Amino acid sequence: MNINSIDTFRAAIPLHTPFKTALRTVTVAETILVKITCDNGVTGWGEAPPTHVITGDSLAGVEFAINGIMKPIIIGASLDQREYIFEMIGKGLIGNYSAKAAVDMALYDCLAQQAGMTLSAFLGGYKESIETDYTVSVNTPEEMAHDAQLYVQDGFSILKVKVGKDLIETDIKRIQAIRKQIGPNVKIRLDANQGWKAKEAVRAIQKMEDLGLDIELVEQPVKASDLEGLRHVTSYTDTLIMADESVFTSIDAKKVLETGAADLINIKLMKAGGIHEAIKIAKLAAIYNVECMVGSMIETKIGITAAAHFAASQPNITRYDFDAPLMLTGDILQGGIEYDQSNINLGSDPGLGIIGINEKFIQSKNTVK
Repeated sequence: MNINSIDTFRAAIPLHTPFKTALRTVTVAETILVKITCDNGVTGWGEAPPTHVITGDSLAGVEFAINGIMKPIIIGASLDQREYIFEMIGKGLIGNYSAKAAVDMALYDCLAQQAGMTLSAFLGGYKESIETDYTVSVNTPEEMAHDAQLYVQDGFSILKVKVGKDLIETDIKRIQAIRKQIGPNVKIRLDANQGWKAKEAVRAIQKMEDLGLDIELVEQPVKASDLEGLRHVTSYTDTLIMADESVFTSIDAKKVLETGAADLINIKLMKAGGIHEAIKIAKLAAIYNVECMVGSMIETKIGITAAAHFAASQPNITRYDFDAPLMLTGDILQGGIEYDQSNINLGSDPGLGIIGINEKFIQSKNTVK
């Protein structure tokens, strides 16, 4: 099975509510879609949203990386030698993780279809369905408590709460307001998006522990590069600490795991450069008996479908953050995963199970042969 052509599409879908974190506010989900067509007619799909503040990627940069750099590596190559393809992509590009991820997931889509298996089954087949959390954007304590209650009423039993944008004291008030509103039976995860310093993170988390706010985990409390600070927070709090922006590749994961800098790791395909590297991170974490979450950027259901299939395939991936498509005003995808409130069903069709694309959201197209 050889690769005949690559199509890239620019797409954009407005969010129904602004997505606010310590790093950015998003109102429109912009992304590059990738379609790979093989000589036997099999087509695979992927996507790459530009997340400047985390991966450094832009729309133009993703397009150039795919159409300008990966083209001579991929076109004409045989997927029977996929390890060689992934090796050459890695050598041909430094960084550009989102562009790599889009091509990677499209290649895996093709491979699983050729095998006649769902992508999850092709990768390991551990689970057939998973449960996602829902994100509460950072706002005033009153607004966040109101939003949290709405999400619980919509059927979500796990909330991921954004903090770290301003004063620690305000963050604590946010969590107090949310916990009071939703009661004790809903899980709360915090994501500071690098917004705290190590010592103040310890003070804040210990205060929330003393208040009995029952936080399941705190994600990336300090700057991505501050592994010593991350280790300090992990060492001096009882709450589980998760590394996110500190871990892009398996090399990053190795540093975190060897130093005990975090209790958990958040794997994202857009940071790892795709499924090929994400599997390495998950397997490495398993050696250290460390559980992982698989999360996402603000992506359409294409990228989330690929991430969900990967996440369901590995036993030490125990947490899932796949609510992004539910924030959008439309669905770009025909096929793929299906949501039943917080539950995600992977489906039984080969590969990612993608039937087609809603042209309404496509802005431009570029074909490379």
